[in-house]
Amino acid sequence: MKIVCLLGSPRPKGNSTAMAARFCETAEGLGAEVATFALNKLKYRGCQACMTCKTKLEKCVLKDDLAEVLDAIRDAEVLILATPIYFAEISSQLKAFIDRTFSYLVPDYPTNPSPCRLSPGKKLVFIEAQGHPDESLFADVFPRYDSIFKWYGFSDSYQIRACGVFNKGDVESREDMMKLAEETAKKIMG
Repeated sequence: MKIVCLLGSPRPKGNSTAMAARFCETAEGLGAEVATFALNKLKYRGCQACMTCKTKLEKCVLKDDLAEVLDAIRDAEVLILATPIYFAEISSQLKAFIDRTFSYLVPDYPTNPSPCRLSPGKKLVFIEAQGHPDESLFADVFPRYDSIFKWYGFSDSYQIRACGVFNKGDVESREDMMKLAEETAKKIMG
């Protein structure tokens, strides 16, 4: 099974990254091939709204570090999006990536029953690390992005969300969250 893991945190050893690492280690131990991209280390721009992906090409025209990531997802069966929650939202690094996924949509996507160029049936794992301990805050983040990826043909989605993990390394002492990352990987690989 091919897995692409996108790390949206600017912290190389942040909490969302730690949960993603546990998921990926477990999946690799079960035979998965994992490609991990730390978005903060890449040089790329957000969508330029040029519409070239709808008029002249079937992919994004920008030739930057995100081109490899967008191509890797085409072949993957599982996509992991790992992000801290900053100011009630995903990180800007991950948001810029998601904006670029506009290139996956076919030109007549608003009316086409198959609006996406990706093969259907991929799985999404959405990993969130939230400093605030109140689980009712920012609970709308996952459903919003889940609906986008369902539109792209992702059939199953899984959320791994840790609240109250503010400082670097906090989540590693949360055995419940690390176990959830492992169990989710086992479920997907099963």
